[in-house]
Amino acid sequence: MSATVSFPVPSPHGPRTVTVSYARVGRGEPLLLLHGIGHHRQAWDPVVDVLATERDVIAVDLPGFGASPALPEGLAYDLSTTAAVFRAFCEALGLDRPHVAGNSLGGLMALELGREKIVRSVTALSPAGFWSQAERRYAFGVLLTMRRIARSMPLPMVERLARTTVGRTALTSTIYARPGRRSPEAVVAETLALVNATGFDDTLRAGTTVRFTDDIPGVPVTVAWGTQDRLLLRRQGVRAKQMIPRSRLVRLPGCGHCPMNDDPALVARVILDGSR
Repeated sequence: MSATVSFPVPSPHGPRTVTVSYARVGRGEPLLLLHGIGHHRQAWDPVVDVLATERDVIAVDLPGFGASPALPEGLAYDLSTTAAVFRAFCEALGLDRPHVAGNSLGGLMALELGREKIVRSVTALSPAGFWSQAERRYAFGVLLTMRRIARSMPLPMVERLARTTVGRTALTSTIYARPGRRSPEAVVAETLALVNATGFDDTLRAGTTVRFTDDIPGVPVTVAWGTQDRLLLRRQGVRAKQMIPRSRLVRLPGCGHCPMNDDPALVARVILDGSR
């Protein structure tokens, strides 16, 4: 069931009201799900039902993505603002240190929430922030190309491509190792999410100097990486393990950058194990 919530977030010029769209289902300890840049909360649909059998799952559209409006003027798309937004979001929903799982940008945000002790455990799937400069430039170039292509295609063309396995592969093989498994409706919806993401450019600009360089003591951390990740190469997972030595590093065989759709059962198990 989808809903929205609005709450004040501090800024250098006084509080600003942020509105976030989310879907909530299940029972158990609370678990936040954070998607990647240009995506939306429906990226988690393949694993939500399994997670909801053991967790109170809150899948969020990040500000400026999916159904969540852009951040108001005075708030930047950086990690410190992310921490402030989700601290306030948790307070607004009455969540006391939920677990969090994130993918890509959402994985980086999840690690930041762990560093700030806003959450009780972190599961990061191919998180951003462990790249070299060359790897970051490559990833950003791919993302910009994906968005440019998506914005150049009329909707009827996207819908036509999404009806075939070959077409879904053309649209989504950068992020999925098994794009044929994604439904036509989901591919159309996430292509439109990429086209309409108001926070995309500001988020990418804010990410040009981002490196995650801190340990996260006192919070259980799982880092998982798809062996077929073509956007953030899996050697970045080794760097994450070196930076967060007590973390659990998990290999996701045959999975791409967004592994939730490539192997839902494995990803759900990794998240549940990491959030105990």
